[in-house]
Amino acid sequence: MLAAMTLLPIMDGFAKVLTERYPVAQVVWARYFFHFLFMVPLLLIRFERRALVPRHLGLQLVRGGLLLSATALFFFALAELPQATVLALFFVSPAVVTVVAPFLLGERVGSWRVVAVVVGFLGVLLILRPGSGVFGWGALFAIGAGVIHGFYMLFTRRLAGSAPPLVTLGYTAVIGAFVMTLLMPFVWRTPSAPDIGIMALLGLLAAGGHFLLIKAFDHAPANWLAPLGYAEIVTAIIFGYLAYRQLPDVFTWLGIGVIVGAGVWISVHERRLAVTAAHRPASRTHDAT
Repeated sequence: MLAAMTLLPIMDGFAKVLTERYPVAQVVWARYFFHFLFMVPLLLIRFERRALVPRHLGLQLVRGGLLLSATALFFFALAELPQATVLALFFVSPAVVTVVAPFLLGERVGSWRVVAVVVGFLGVLLILRPGSGVFGWGALFAIGAGVIHGFYMLFTRRLAGSAPPLVTLGYTAVIGAFVMTLLMPFVWRTPSAPDIGIMALLGLLAAGGHFLLIKAFDHAPANWLAPLGYAEIVTAIIFGYLAYRQLPDVFTWLGIGVIVGAGVWISVHERRLAVTAAHRPASRTHDAT
């Protein structure tokens, strides 16, 4: 999990570098096109043709479209704001999952989760405070990316078990590459040889990072892994400093701390509830004997 949270912010950092020289749409295309090139051989070698056509194909397409939209907005935000700030605002995603899950998945949401969501939004407000210079299109793109990513996560939960994880990841690459390739005649700017290498690296880091995420979720429960996801902000801050000598100001640090704290609290609380629920049947059986 920590390896994935290292690779993905590095990918975002290179994407930010590329947005300074190429249209954002072309950078999004590169992320998906090279991801697609890396995924196709793996899928063809590992799976039979029948396994490559998942159940709920329509929902798979919607899920892939949501991730593509979130990625595009995230990269547009990177072109406007420091990487750590964009990522902090993007972490409204868990709040969206909390608010929408009861309606889309029928999950119950306790009052403690609502409180954590409110606290997380206070962290967002600290980052967007008047006079910070953050509020603008970049911030709206970042928050929009987080909202859409929340729906993407809900669809991912809804589709759990309907197809092998690598097949689902492959459909994500296919959808993104297909849609963005259609746009390239309108925005294409011929890249230099070194930049082609960086574009290929985007796809490799995306494929590798998401593959490691899938493997992590295969070996540990989601509520145990979720707090580690916030390590992504640490990598983003380090990359931003090394590449641009940018560090968050005091209020942004506070906002990041509040957002991360609220998210970790949700995960830890859910973990305790899961452990308690797991011990109840055993306790009842023991009492009956």
